Amino acid sequence: MKERLDDTKRRMEGAVKNLGGEFASLRTGRASTTLLDRIQVDAYGAPTPLAQVAKIHAPEPRLLTVQPFDKTLIQDVERAIQESDLGLTPSNDGNTIRLPLPQLTEERRKELVKVAHRMAEEARVAVRNVRRDVLNELKRAEKDGEVSKNDLSRAQDEVQKLTDAEVKAVDEMLARKEAEIMEV
Repeated sequence: MKERLDDTKRRMEGAVKNLGGEFASLRTGRASTTLLDRIQVDAYGAPTPLAQVAKIHAPEPRLLTVQPFDKTLIQDVERAIQESDLGLTPSNDGNTIRLPLPQLTEERRKELVKVAHRMAEEARVAVRNVRRDVLNELKRAEKDGEVSKNDLSRAQDEVQKLTDAEVKAVDEMLARKEAEIMEV
């Protein structure tokens, strides 16, 4: 029983940790190299993460630079950035791509908050899916005689407490990210 609960906690925390990574790639008005983490470049015929084909720097608070390791990929990198949902306009000097980060408008901030809410809801759904799977497992184990009714009840209560804690963590992360996005 303890192993199942530990596995449940690990899986739920994984969903929350994944949300943290997604939030890091959400633009807030300050230059951050994690902003480009989700971008995939069509390099050598296969989608490849941008960080694997280029060096990314934030030399100034409102500027990112991307320097492809292979200069022949510069057009592909530029295209991938333009096609992303980041709303950035790259400028290419042949060696380096510069990405000036414009001030976020109020409208764009509200759009980003909506994106953050959608990401948070996906994380909540992932946590609830783990709960559903574990509860089904426990009910099956009780039906097979592996777990008593009392143990099942205790385990269900414990799984619900874990779920509530992880959903609360998601909500707290969302509140922090929302405040960061709306900060002028």
